[in-house]
Amino acid sequence: MSLHESTSFPRECTLADIAAGEKTCPVCSRETQDEYVPLLSVEEDLARLIRANAPNTAEFQAVCSRCVRLFERAKDQIEADAAMQKDGSHVLSTPLRLDADERFTGKGVTIAFLDSGFYPHVDLTTPRNRILAYRSLLDEDGDLSSLFQPDVASWHGMMTSVVAAGNGSLSNGFYRGIAPDAKVVLIKLARTGRITDDNILEGLEWVLENREKYNIRVVNISAGGDEELSYLHDPLSQAVERCSREGITVVCAVGNAGHLPHHPVVAPASAPSCIAVGGLDDHNSINRAKRGMYRSSYGPTIDGLQKPEVIASSIWVPAPILPNTPTAQQAELLEMLDKAADDDLHRIIRENQGIDPELDAAYDRPVHSIRQIIVLKIRRENVITKNYKYVDGTSFSAPIVSSVVAQMLEANPKLTPSQVKRILISTAERLPHYEVDRQGWGVIDPRRAVELAINNA
Repeated sequence: MSLHESTSFPRECTLADIAAGEKTCPVCSRETQDEYVPLLSVEEDLARLIRANAPNTAEFQAVCSRCVRLFERAKDQIEADAAMQKDGSHVLSTPLRLDADERFTGKGVTIAFLDSGFYPHVDLTTPRNRILAYRSLLDEDGDLSSLFQPDVASWHGMMTSVVAAGNGSLSNGFYRGIAPDAKVVLIKLARTGRITDDNILEGLEWVLENREKYNIRVVNISAGGDEELSYLHDPLSQAVERCSREGITVVCAVGNAGHLPHHPVVAPASAPSCIAVGGLDDHNSINRAKRGMYRSSYGPTIDGLQKPEVIASSIWVPAPILPNTPTAQQAELLEMLDKAADDDLHRIIRENQGIDPELDAAYDRPVHSIRQIIVLKIRRENVITKNYKYVDGTSFSAPIVSSVVAQMLEANPKLTPSQVKRILISTAERLPHYEVDRQGWGVIDPRRAVELAINNA
């Protein structure tokens, strides 16, 4: 499945270009002062991996040392555990795409997630359980049993929490979050349907009451409230401000209405102190030339505040599939068929009748036709492996930022929410050719943010 769209990229990069001062790397499109490395000087397997994940098919003879270091660090795991696309490139993990600092994993930091429902995914519970607490606000006793009963509300919160803090256990650690050692607190706000301002407010009040008990330093809210209100008179926005005063960094998704004429940012994302996160479309690539905007909401807010402040990957984000669901069965069948020999395709479809009606209907078709259907369904259903799929929406860019905040707080626990926000803003990189209103200060840079957090110690 090819996810790459037609885009203009740097021309062939030769050693003569580099000697003449050409400084644009053909793989990441960065104009860098780093040393350039001839591909002939690196081991053959590493050079092949770099070429396979380059954004175009042109020959090039050298790349920047940053790209060499990135693929060198991840080479063995990419080759062993990364899903392969039909164009020969790999489905990269979020830490790889954003070049996150691997020294910090959110250890010692607790992130609270406010969402419609959750599930204790193995990426959070093995080899040790990092779910410190679960609270359902629908029942007086917290209703712990609802955590273990997957329903229509479970998938969203499961994905947001794992995108931030999952350890990728079902991919040998490859499709992990940026904070795979962070602890999590899960707060269920509603059964199904729209989450209201009152739901989110109740969740934040619970966080404030329990922040010391669980050492909650970050709150992730991948949900929006009801209407545009001034933070001066809005109880939900005021709760966000109280969290910030108590040392809790609040990270909020701005919403996905950027393609509409009316695209407001509402509470809690409109609160002044929160970090409101918009969406980046990086096309599953480390190449900066491929970066574009996702259709995320943007301000200014009713109070004239710039929102979002930053953007992060909001499409092609690897996330876990909710176990024991029809979606999980379908993904497992598609992976099995994709890897099967031609002679086995008809047998596998026959033995798995009832999982996917389109595949059932294709049973008597020739092999080449079945192969086309498999490829199309993998692409359409966003399947990466039987355990992971692509998701999109600012619901998932927010937890990526929350995971970077956890890294920063591990590196420097003394940081205040305002310092965290300032560092993320000052290290972000604006996209050219896009309005400032849509992207704020630009794409987060996890590595630089952590470095600046250390320097603030």
